[in-house]
Amino acid sequence: MLRGVTTTGTSTGGGLDRFFAISQRGSSVGREVRGGVVTFLTMAYIIVLNPIILLGGQDVDGELLAGGDFAAIAAATALVAGVLTILMGVVANYPLALATGLGLNAFVTFSVASQMTWADAMGLVVIEGLVILVLVLTGFREAVFRAVPAPLKVAISVGIGLFLTLIALVDAGFVRRTGAGTVPVELGIGGQLQGWPVAVFCLGLVLVLALHARGVRGGILISIAVTTVVAIVVERLAEVGPAVSDDGVNPTGWNLNVPALPTDVVGLPDLQLIGEFNLLGSWQNAGVVTAALLVFTLLLADFFDTMGTMTAIGAEAGLLDEEGAPPRTKQILIVDSLAAAAGGAASVSSNTSYIESASGVADGARTGLASVVTGVLFLLAMFFAPLVGVIPNEAAVPALVLVGFLMMQQVTGIDWDDVEIALPAFLTIVLMPFTYSITAGIGAGFLAFVLLKVVRGKVGVIHPLMWVISAMFVAYFAINPLTALLT
Repeated sequence: MLRGVTTTGTSTGGGLDRFFAISQRGSSVGREVRGGVVTFLTMAYIIVLNPIILLGGQDVDGELLAGGDFAAIAAATALVAGVLTILMGVVANYPLALATGLGLNAFVTFSVASQMTWADAMGLVVIEGLVILVLVLTGFREAVFRAVPAPLKVAISVGIGLFLTLIALVDAGFVRRTGAGTVPVELGIGGQLQGWPVAVFCLGLVLVLALHARGVRGGILISIAVTTVVAIVVERLAEVGPAVSDDGVNPTGWNLNVPALPTDVVGLPDLQLIGEFNLLGSWQNAGVVTAALLVFTLLLADFFDTMGTMTAIGAEAGLLDEEGAPPRTKQILIVDSLAAAAGGAASVSSNTSYIESASGVADGARTGLASVVTGVLFLLAMFFAPLVGVIPNEAAVPALVLVGFLMMQQVTGIDWDDVEIALPAFLTIVLMPFTYSITAGIGAGFLAFVLLKVVRGKVGVIHPLMWVISAMFVAYFAINPLTALLT
């Protein structure tokens, strides 16, 4: 039986209810639709951010990536996210959305594409996705997931919650890098909160926390909508402008997109990037060893990021079983694997499950219907791309702070008196935000778990797959010296 979910009885709300088990999971069509909309609004930024990241790098020939076409990257990003998120909802019946993976796209842009053409790099991404798919179909990926001790899965959820909170605070300008001295971050600018965008974020944070405390349904969606309207008015009156532009850097400007009513509302999507990949070009141009190591690095990051994300979402929704696994684990992993390959085939980098789905879950989503709603909105966003740019980061990320709090509440599920669990859990939790990497936190926790069992003479209780995982993470953390040694 799933924790926190009523699974007895028969759904009575018609075919849609029965297909998605909406009543069985204690939800309603209205809550699922609302949750799907909230998830979309929380992660719609990727349609704008992915082109910005990809266009920040160059390939081995000095050419701009993905043809240097912002609109084409945005359209393909929305298309893949929409199709795969709908697939997740229909096949896996899980409230989990997918899109181009942040971190993964930066790695591909600055570490992979610099050694080959963009088409070659996307071929590597396709191969990585297909390899993960094979691991899922053979049962290896799911077996790895079930081999991880339940307290470590809880630690993964908590760590991701803190990671999300840090992302939100940094994106809003509430926390900033100092750029000098021994202190890496500080409050605002020079220890002071400055600028209208930060004020808008603070308003959104107060609003979303107040609505949650009052138990208002749809509070996250309401806060995003209200804060966006306020942001548009503020920009119209104060003319704040972007944080970075051709005129230079404005530290008190809007972080990503400037909130303003668009001049155009509808436009036909440019899908010229679909199919622009070279499956084996990287192996010929960069060398077999280099290509293999790059695939391994992508695979490992994708492999465990998804494990952490689907666990965190399931914990927040009360959908995990006694072993800490979500329903239809294999189907979830199959769709996620296909998403990685699809992102490469569409020339927009690897797609993966998004932790921002937790915002929709926090607002009531419990089934795949929410994912279908999110996916449809991504597809519509291809045509309404100008409207997507209306929502500034400062209006969307307050929801992530609330989600971080909700996920932090699971920390009571860890036995802090048992050092063999507490220490690995601690490393997992703190290293995710401190390294800005979900994979680094998971890897450190897994390695610490195995190490402590060994030094305390409990080798026999270590699951065989934990040895395999640990060896993979040793290779992951030592990837640079390994690359230098082998090449």
